[in-house]
Order: sequence, then structure tokens, then C-alpha cells
Amino acid sequence: MGKDSIKLLEDERVYLRPLEQEDLGLFYTKALWDREGRRLTGTQAVFSRQGVQNWFDRIALDDSRIDLVICLQETDQIIGDIAMLDIDYQNRKSVVRISIFDKNYWGHGYGTASLSLLIRYGFEMLNMNRIGLDVFSFNERAWKCYQKLGFREEGRLREDLFYDGKYHDSIVMSILKREFYESP
Repeated sequence: MGKDSIKLLEDERVYLRPLEQEDLGLFYTKALWDREGRRLTGTQAVFSRQGVQNWFDRIALDDSRIDLVICLQETDQIIGDIAMLDIDYQNRKSVVRISIFDKNYWGHGYGTASLSLLIRYGFEMLNMNRIGLDVFSFNERAWKCYQKLGFREEGRLREDLFYDGKYHDSIVMSILKREFYESP
């Protein structure tokens, strides 16, 4: 996208901008077929290019979600995507998900920084009170990231995912607005 990109949310290392049509090729080749990324997100579906296009066309019209890409400030490189889903303005709640699909950027705090930006946006701009997520029990790196941001475990859906011949639990977590601002 280059230096003229819309930077919806940003800090000194990353910025979040809307997902655009031009990004779909990258999603199809990198994000949707990486074996480890698919495992960590529990993705089992098979995607065609037309299926990805249909998904994009559908979400572009859905006002209950915000889909963004995560870019590096220094180079404008896309390293992942992040979304706020199931936005419920009446009950002031939503769900978030994130994926850093370039492994070179795992474990460097980019996911934590990006999620912090989106959570702050949810609480301050969208007036959310509760933001939830779920994470599979084998995804310890993500679980630690969520805990660091102040998410609390609410429960566990036992054997919720069948992947690679085994069942895995799904951990339900959330953070409330007041908790986000209390966390260190």
C-alpha cells in the first residue's frame, strides 16, 4: 500500500489499516495455507480464490465487524490480520481475533501491540464494555499474550476442536473496559 496508506490505528512499530481488495492475493497465498497458522487457528476449510473473493465481498457489507491488516511502520509490510467481530452496540460487546501469518514476526510483541490498539479502539471509540475471544489450549503463545493484555479465562469448551486426529479444548477469555485500564 505504501506511505499513503490509511492508518486507522497505530503505534511506533505497527499500524492497522482496512483490508483491501489488493490484499486478497497475499491472504490466499500466505495466511490461508500456512500449516502452523492453520493449526493455531483451527482452520480446516479448503479455500479457493473465488471463495476468498466471496468472503471479502460478504464482509465488506457487514457492519457488525471490522477487518484490518497489521503492517510494519518501517516498511509497510503486511504481517497479519486482526478483526473485531460480532459487534453488538446494544449490549456493548464484541469478539476479537488476530493472526500474525509471517512467522518471522512471531514472538516480537507485534500481536500484543496490534491487539492493544484494537481493544483500545473498541472501548474508546465503539463504546464496548466487554471484548471476548477464544483460544485453543495448545496455543500457549497466544494465551500468554491475551493474559498480558488483561484477558481473563471464563471457561473451557472441552474437546471443542478436532484437529490432526486429536481433540483440543477451546479457552473462552474476555476483558472488561475497566479491567483494560486497570491492567499494568
